[in-house]
Amino acid sequence: MEVTTARLERAGGRQHHPDVATQTRRTSRCRLYVLLKKYTDVKSSRKKSARPTQVEFEQWGQSLEKLLTHQIGLVAFKKFSKSEFCEENIEFWLACEDFRKTKRSEKLAIKAKHIYEEFIRKDSRKEVNLDFYTKEHLGQCLQRPSKNCFEEAQRRIFYLMEISTYPRFLQSDLYHALRAPEGL
Repeated sequence: MEVTTARLERAGGRQHHPDVATQTRRTSRCRLYVLLKKYTDVKSSRKKSARPTQVEFEQWGQSLEKLLTHQIGLVAFKKFSKSEFCEENIEFWLACEDFRKTKRSEKLAIKAKHIYEEFIRKDSRKEVNLDFYTKEHLGQCLQRPSKNCFEEAQRRIFYLMEISTYPRFLQSDLYHALRAPEGL
């Protein structure tokens, strides 16, 4: 059945018509599926399912830490954070994780400066919400960076995501669309 423009206007516009709203949800689910499938890690010749299992979904609901250890969960959380205009928190947390895994000391200094300039420096484009004392401490750590110099700041941002973004993610349409039995 074709929906005419006049009928859509009488029904309150495109977004309020059930056929259009259903199609819009399907389209966004398809886009999300493609995005998630793109980031699925296939380490063996046997293809893994891009769709998380029910057990994995239950783990995602238990803690932010468990959500972030699952690749598809991380991608979904990043997408949700971007939609909430707080992607700098997860990006900072990931940059700190990468920093801690750095083995060469000369790379530590380069990465530390980059993290500071991108996320910590006042008025940086992706400045994260940290208190003055933590920022001052990080500024001093830049002189001689160690693997754990961002540890306290990373813990604070994780806590912020845990009490703010994570509960909203669990209530989001994105999470419920991923969890839906019919899949994406």
